[in-house]
Amino acid sequence: MTAVEGRQTDDVGYPMRQWVFDDALGRYDIDLGDSHVECGTVADLTVQADLELNYGVDRGGARLRELVAARYGGSADSVLVTHGAQEALFLAYSVLLRPGDQVITFRPGWQQSWDAPPLMGARVDVLDLDREFAIDIAAVAAAATDRLRIIVVNSPGNPTGRTVGAAELAALRDIVARTDGYLLLDEEYAVDLTTSPAVRDDRVLSVSSLSKVYGLPGLRIGWLYTHPSLAVACARRKHLTSIANSVLTEALAADVLAHAADYIDRYHQLTGPGLEMVRTWCAVHADRVALVPPQGTPFAWLWLSSPSGPSDSLAFCRQVLERGVLLMPGETTGATGGFRLSFAREPAVLDEGLRRIGAVLRGDPAGRPPIASPPELFDDRRSTDGVAR
Repeated sequence: MTAVEGRQTDDVGYPMRQWVFDDALGRYDIDLGDSHVECGTVADLTVQADLELNYGVDRGGARLRELVAARYGGSADSVLVTHGAQEALFLAYSVLLRPGDQVITFRPGWQQSWDAPPLMGARVDVLDLDREFAIDIAAVAAAATDRLRIIVVNSPGNPTGRTVGAAELAALRDIVARTDGYLLLDEEYAVDLTTSPAVRDDRVLSVSSLSKVYGLPGLRIGWLYTHPSLAVACARRKHLTSIANSVLTEALAADVLAHAADYIDRYHQLTGPGLEMVRTWCAVHADRVALVPPQGTPFAWLWLSSPSGPSDSLAFCRQVLERGVLLMPGETTGATGGFRLSFAREPAVLDEGLRRIGAVLRGDPAGRPPIASPPELFDDRRSTDGVAR
């Protein structure tokens, strides 16, 4: 367990921003590191040409909020539209936390949950998941103090690919309820949000976005689903930062959610075959890598066999980067000895990426052959004149 109070925790692991924007930027042509499905394009979207580019609404436009609420089977009053899930999480920390409060979160995980709460003067206890990436409920109960305010859970988890079960979530909710705290659920990778505890429990907050499952991180559209009064409080704090989201991206996001079934179908078209390709590849390289089977994520965690030290996975990912492939080393999420590999990619791209990674595992000479153009998976969304609906 790592405890951090009143300071940022860049010393915990290797900052993801450094890996992505400093080390890797411009050095790869195959992205198997980012945790979303293959990105969509503007050509797949549509927006009315006479859209007025005004300031928008702090809580998000009415239509978009209704569409988000429909994903939960809940009320639009519970929805706050944000600038990506990152802002939703930050607003929740900003509104709920006071100096001296305690936050419990888990490692490996998303570094924001370690770094953001100390900015509000809160203490963060980072608890290690076990080898199978399960939460030790007894350890959480033992770590909880009378100042416990938030338990942060990412399910399905990044980078683990593992889902926290309903019984475990209920136990965590019981622990935080003892101090009138909140369970903050990062559900970025959940396809079905109707099962979110936030729909039925005012002390549970759910955060998600269009970035991961929908493959549209460039829209920067996320949301918070919570009790209406808390959504209003977060909207007031949002007014001090971004005021409101772009009405243009909100209009595009509404178009996406109006055709959510198409995007979910595409998600499954990519994740199903992609995971099978990774399983087959891992079997070939079973002496060097071990797959942790993902439970509903577009990526998987792979252990490197017999790591010789805490920098092994980072060093390995740097070798792979030299072949033009981006992976996510475990150090960026507070782990060592493994890496995250995203498989929700076009088959030709994934196959070539795995070939290059395999060459590093075998110690073969470097090389970057050209990538074949991937097939278009959105053809069924286009009319006969080629204009996306």
